[in-house]
Amino acid sequence: MSSDNAKAAPGEWFDTAPCGYISIDAEGRIQTANPKLSDWLATPGSAIVGTHVTALFSIASCVVFETSVLPLLHLHGEVSGVSLDLSSRTGENIPVMISATARGTGQGRMTQMVLLRSERRRNFERDLLEARAETEARLSIAQKQGELREQFVAILGHDLRNPVAAFYAGIRALSRNPPKDKKAELLQLMQGSVHRMERLIENVLDYARERLGSGIELDLGVGDLEPAIRQAVEELRAVHPDRDLKLSLNIGHDVECDAQRIGQLVSNLLGNALTHGDTERPVTVDAVTFANNGLKINVCNHGPQISAETQKRLFDPFDRGDESNYRKGLGLGLHIASEIAKAHHGGMSIQSDEDVTCFTFQMSSGDAPGRD
Repeated sequence: MSSDNAKAAPGEWFDTAPCGYISIDAEGRIQTANPKLSDWLATPGSAIVGTHVTALFSIASCVVFETSVLPLLHLHGEVSGVSLDLSSRTGENIPVMISATARGTGQGRMTQMVLLRSERRRNFERDLLEARAETEARLSIAQKQGELREQFVAILGHDLRNPVAAFYAGIRALSRNPPKDKKAELLQLMQGSVHRMERLIENVLDYARERLGSGIELDLGVGDLEPAIRQAVEELRAVHPDRDLKLSLNIGHDVECDAQRIGQLVSNLLGNALTHGDTERPVTVDAVTFANNGLKINVCNHGPQISAETQKRLFDPFDRGDESNYRKGLGLGLHIASEIAKAHHGGMSIQSDEDVTCFTFQMSSGDAPGRD
């Protein structure tokens, strides 16, 4: 192939180039525009030449061109890879990538600008962003599910610990062949522990419901509150036979509540008090009912004072506080108790001084679950 055939004249390249091309003067007026650009805009070249360059662009791109592209050209003499939209006579917006170089100074300054259509690139970038967002969403869901699975295991381990220990204590006591009346008492306690374990396993998704926004569900009823509280206390008394555990019940009125849930709340508060309280001094549980569905339960232990800063986080899941005495356990019991209180439209509070720490659940008569 001869050199004449291998190289086309500059005018031929201008006319046949697969990209848009314009040159603009120092005032921003278009001096030349190639046929490809005319085809894109559905506008004759003669109608393009002489207009201001900003007339080529959509309104939004015009703002970008005047506030970003032109200042960069004046400052650096060139720009590359700027994404803008041309505005065709047909009303179509045409995505393009623009690169430009400015030469000369003053009124002799000229800028050559090359425009490449970028629909495919725009579509690719959009698809890429959508795919990334979808992947991140799936990863977030998978990560959340993984965290929930770990938390389920932790909750099971925490909530099953007390009834399993009570059951084991009953087996040890039975192995010593106690009197018949004591055997009946132990069997009753073990049966209650098995029932409690069954309910805990069935309701292991409660924490997931709470995490997902639906909260803990209740099975409301009346009449079973005192047995549920006694069961929770007796379980822990069997596990800690060397501890002084005092129970005071004043259940003088029927209360509409989920008795098993209240028992779970008492078990968690009492387990916490036994873990962190002074082993040489008593732990007390006081429950009293009021007219019109009122209920108040106090669980108190002696021991070091809990700081105000730690108190703010004690009901958060997996937060065990800063005091060294509160680094034991998983930090779930108080959180679950708090969620049970909320489900009953009640609340948890704490008072702690240098001698006594008391956790209080209270459900006022006007806040009973299922009531307006």
